[in-house]
Amino acid sequence: MTDKAKIYEGLLPNVKAIIGGSGSREKKLQRICDLLRGEVPYFDWVGFYLTDAENPDDLVLGPFNGAPTEHVRISVGTGICGRAAHTRRMFVVQDVSKETNYLACSPDVKAEIVLPILIGNRVWGELDIDSHTLAPFSSEDGEFLGKICSLVADLARAGG
Repeated sequence: MTDKAKIYEGLLPNVKAIIGGSGSREKKLQRICDLLRGEVPYFDWVGFYLTDAENPDDLVLGPFNGAPTEHVRISVGTGICGRAAHTRRMFVVQDVSKETNYLACSPDVKAEIVLPILIGNRVWGELDIDSHTLAPFSSEDGEFLGKICSLVADLARAGG
């Protein structure tokens, strides 16, 4: 078992406990951000963008852990987050300097992974992670974060 797999095997029960625990949905999402950023060394910014109920063509910054960003509202199709929402699939960018459609949150960001959170075929939101490390993301990251997005989708469906 790889080091990543060991970390993720230990984190998944914690994420499930957060989702099943008490508190508002926003507090639960914040706890997930705090946990991921605190436990995965190359997760330097972890946040949720949520679809704007009044304008579903926009993603609005929700709970996050990391440096503040000026990108508090992103149009679907713009940047990596917007493309992930538009295509309804995960985007992994190992070197953001080579990306033409990248919205820079910080000059320190070197890589980004974004996963949509789907309820049926509708994008409810997405999980966005920035790293100050070049090319840190593997298929293990995508698989683990996909599980988290499924759990968050269950939370959203339940109205929690």
